[in-house]
Amino acid sequence: MASNNHFTNSRSNLSTNSDAAEAVRNHHQQQPPGVTFARRTSSGRYVNYSRDDLDSELGSVDFTNYTVHIPPTPDNQPMDPSISQKVEEQYVSSSLFTGGFNSVTRAHLMDKVIDSETSHPQMAGAKGSSCAIPGCDVKVMSDGRGQDLLPCECDFKICRDCFVDAVKAGGGMCPGCKEPYRNTDLTDLAEDGHQKQQRPMLPPPSGGSKMERRLSLMKSTKSGLMRSQTGDFDHNRWLFETSGTYGYGNAFWTKDGNLGSEKDGHGMGPQDLMSRPWRPLTRKLQIPAAVISPYRLLIFIRIVVLALFLMWRIKHQNPDAVWLWGMSVVCELWFAFSWLLDQLPKLCPINRATDLNVLKEKFETPTPSNPTGKSDLPGLDMFVSTADPDKEPPLVTSNTILSILAADYPVEKLACYVSDDGGALLTFEAMAEAASFANIWVPFCRKHDIEPRNPDSYFSLKRDPYKNKVKADFVKDRRKVKREYDEYKVRINGLPDSIRRRSDAYHAREEIKAMKQQRQNKEDEIVEPVKIPKATWMADGTHWPGTWLNSAPDHSRSDHAGIIQVMLKPPSDEPLHGVSEGFLDLTDVDIRLPLLVYVSREKRPGYDHNKKAGAMNALVRASAIMSNGPFILNLDCDHYIYNSQALREGMCFMMDRGGDRLCYVQFPQRFEGIDPSDRYANHNTVFFDVNMRALDGLMGPVYVGTGCLFRRIALYGFDPPRSKEHHPGCCSCCFPRKKKKKIPEENRSLRMGGDSDDDEEMNLSLVPKKFGNSTFLIDSIPVAEFQGRPLADHPAVQNGRPPGALTIPRELLDASTVAEAIAVISCWYEDKTEWGTRIGWIYGSVTEDVVTGYRMHNRGWKSVYCVTKRDAFRGTAPINLTDRLHQVLRWATGSVEIFFSRNNAFLASPRMKILQRIAYLNVGIYPFTSIFLIVYCFLPALSLFSGQFIVQTLNVTFLIYLLIISITLCLLALLEIKWSGISLEEWWRNEQFWLIGGTSAHLAAVIQGLLKVVAGIEISFTLTSKSGGDDVDDEFADLYIVKWTSLMIPPITIMMVNLIAIAVGFSRTIYSVIPQWSKLIGGVFFSFWVLAHLYPFAKGLMGRRGKTPTIVYVWSGLIAITISLLWVAVNPPAGSTQIGGSFTFP
Repeated sequence: MASNNHFTNSRSNLSTNSDAAEAVRNHHQQQPPGVTFARRTSSGRYVNYSRDDLDSELGSVDFTNYTVHIPPTPDNQPMDPSISQKVEEQYVSSSLFTGGFNSVTRAHLMDKVIDSETSHPQMAGAKGSSCAIPGCDVKVMSDGRGQDLLPCECDFKICRDCFVDAVKAGGGMCPGCKEPYRNTDLTDLAEDGHQKQQRPMLPPPSGGSKMERRLSLMKSTKSGLMRSQTGDFDHNRWLFETSGTYGYGNAFWTKDGNLGSEKDGHGMGPQDLMSRPWRPLTRKLQIPAAVISPYRLLIFIRIVVLALFLMWRIKHQNPDAVWLWGMSVVCELWFAFSWLLDQLPKLCPINRATDLNVLKEKFETPTPSNPTGKSDLPGLDMFVSTADPDKEPPLVTSNTILSILAADYPVEKLACYVSDDGGALLTFEAMAEAASFANIWVPFCRKHDIEPRNPDSYFSLKRDPYKNKVKADFVKDRRKVKREYDEYKVRINGLPDSIRRRSDAYHAREEIKAMKQQRQNKEDEIVEPVKIPKATWMADGTHWPGTWLNSAPDHSRSDHAGIIQVMLKPPSDEPLHGVSEGFLDLTDVDIRLPLLVYVSREKRPGYDHNKKAGAMNALVRASAIMSNGPFILNLDCDHYIYNSQALREGMCFMMDRGGDRLCYVQFPQRFEGIDPSDRYANHNTVFFDVNMRALDGLMGPVYVGTGCLFRRIALYGFDPPRSKEHHPGCCSCCFPRKKKKKIPEENRSLRMGGDSDDDEEMNLSLVPKKFGNSTFLIDSIPVAEFQGRPLADHPAVQNGRPPGALTIPRELLDASTVAEAIAVISCWYEDKTEWGTRIGWIYGSVTEDVVTGYRMHNRGWKSVYCVTKRDAFRGTAPINLTDRLHQVLRWATGSVEIFFSRNNAFLASPRMKILQRIAYLNVGIYPFTSIFLIVYCFLPALSLFSGQFIVQTLNVTFLIYLLIISITLCLLALLEIKWSGISLEEWWRNEQFWLIGGTSAHLAAVIQGLLKVVAGIEISFTLTSKSGGDDVDDEFADLYIVKWTSLMIPPITIMMVNLIAIAVGFSRTIYSVIPQWSKLIGGVFFSFWVLAHLYPFAKGLMGRRGKTPTIVYVWSGLIAITISLLWVAVNPPAGSTQIGGSFTFP
């Protein structure tokens, strides 16, 4: 890569086709020499160190870039590649990689990541013994448990490099006891003390470099026989094209071998496997006909009644108040249209269920293709995004990470990536603390089957924690872990002060050092104070490369280098069981931890970083380089895994028959900390349990931003396999379409259609323009596609993979891999590519989630809604009225942007079903209902003020229509409650907040969107004043906080006007000579309908009960009475000259 000069020897095959890369390379040639130190790793690569990072010198001495290479000699021979890669992986996992645009990629070896000691062998900066050779401070060799490997019986501590020197140059003599080593093989040393299960030998790997051994998309001719994730050998091609046999990864046993059945000596063939009973992983649960049939019938009846009612309203005008009649009819027409858009996609709701026992039987049970029962599940990359530790507390984020690390999924197949878009050291060290505490928490969860696996939620449970726990030491273990978690929380909450004190101390040391140096240079002159930028310092005494507490050039939120730190290196392939001694008795408990990586993408001034969508795309590229899981699950930092088996349930859909056509599995969002009455409909159950279930019966639910399991190649913009050919339109006879070139079936799995829906085969010239010039990234695409296929265990399964293909160990991390990941998260990488326009999360909208899901459905992919018995994920939601309104404002603004963009459902492709298109059309149109809703909310008041009504008289026909429409609405609501499982109160709360949001946030979003489209004016609605709650101990104290915002003006105006209008209407009717009670009753009824919906809003304005309400009611009553009397005085009833007409006080 251009930004990675020191790794070009190992990455010689990288493509540099993009203009951006060319410009960077030219710029590097013009740069003056910088300060770069390099260390040669045991694998022969160079890891660079910056003097600026290792020791904060003042920069008065100039150095020149240099790299020393010692050629191989009899005393300097390369080690066994497998051993050297493992040692290098240890170095890589303990190094902080930084780099980006116009900068050299550096790997800074971290002696310590946090102030406290770390003991887990997978963690960066884990403590270990130092080499006893004088002048060498390298850590000694260690095994998977972190125990020192001491090759001599005298227990002389020696590192790997010194041990190699002693064997080759020292005659195999121990430097400690001067006796010869009995064993000089590193592999044998690593395997002493525990026997590893021996596998049948695989065919020898092909020669060549790592890049040459990787699968190339352009060189592949048969997508069905792609290489496995190791890249060493095309196992599947070898299996199908030869009669070879070995333990892991083969599809079937050969019948001429000795590995078949003992009875007849014959092995199992494809026919034997296919003849076994095949069980699906998922099944559809249809809604009972007794519920769904009346539901559909009522929808049809209501559509007919609405049509007749609107026709009657148009024909029967009110000549006394044509303006009132006209406004009401226009609003009613829009409401009918809006209801139709919302109701039609609900015609086909379904429920789904998964079978985890079948998943375990297929993927984790010993079979002829997998004799040991090693997990054959595909890899899964988890994404957690955070941006500001001040708004998103690090303790919440770290608890989410802990729930991911403890999830019930194969450890070696799981990877967690944390995106810190703020580049804050606070988030970095909080994540390191979480990795350290995971050494205790994760084995504890596995040993005692803990649920939920978020420690804060678990220790806050109000139920009996000892229920259904059968192990005798559970009580003791829980107390120990609870004590450790309390200390962990103290450390997390104390990190801001700890970082600040540490930085102040180092800054003072730097100032003293600078003063001493200045005095030495100017002995007789007056010494002036030296100003040194106040840096933020890491625990190992070096500068933090990200955002400093005091912003400085190259160290601010919008200007810092890209950072990658492997907090927990990839686990070993075999289970690693704990021991009985120690903090917990972990006998027979797997103590391995999943891969954990901290990522902070590069940010530079002048680049549009595209907020969360840009951060997610950076994670997609970095994870493709480092782990390349074929599936991705993204979570917000405040959403944690509540059901440890949720990942398996989502994988059931992806691995089932036809699962290769699923782009994502969306889980419902569930929330904690909501007030019992759910005043502002924060649970949003009508959307998640009604609308989303209904969409699941079409092409699938919309993507809602978090808790979504993606197929990686769907994010890459590829079309689904077996895409149906589009039938020509009605004008095909006059304008026949050009015949498309037939593509072989084996190449259909990686196909990317253009905007004109024409099929487009992948070719060498187009790939860098789409994905960028990273060959590692391009090579990972077909591997991810193959690994994401369902098992080919049934003749009906198309585009499947052979069983046992994913039991091969993953590649070890090396410096070139992480350096490549640094390059793909640089700020310039997306230039002149399709990232954000077709590939990854889509840019250009506040609600990038909906747009991203829409693009996938538009290409023909399907999605699935996975509702688990135990909530899959849980998060937090704002319970404060103002925060809730601003949340709704953001969603509505995104919908308006979608409506005025090319993502409007009117422009959807023919691959999208009509009802799915209507659902997406409703997503873009619903904010515009606010215009008509506000007018309709003022109509009752205008009717009462004017003494007229929307109809001339309340005749029987109008009342019958109104009664039928209301009854059908209530019956539809009851049936929705029946098949969705929500409660009547939740449905009513949703109706109330629909009107509250429609008269406030939705209107603001429409105005904001129109101004942006028409005039290009950006408007942001911010808080103008705040008042805090008094009771800190109250769990729902935030519910009563009143924060003024301009969004409250329309609902307050509607309430006050309707209250005054009711008073005016009553007074006019009472004082009039001929009271018109029918018009009064009509106006008052609709006014009360408006006020009933706004009741939660009024309650939110009152603050805490018992304080504000009395004043509010008194003032409202006084104002209403005063205005009523003034109205009667100014406009007395006809035929009366005194106030009140003929009415007099006694």
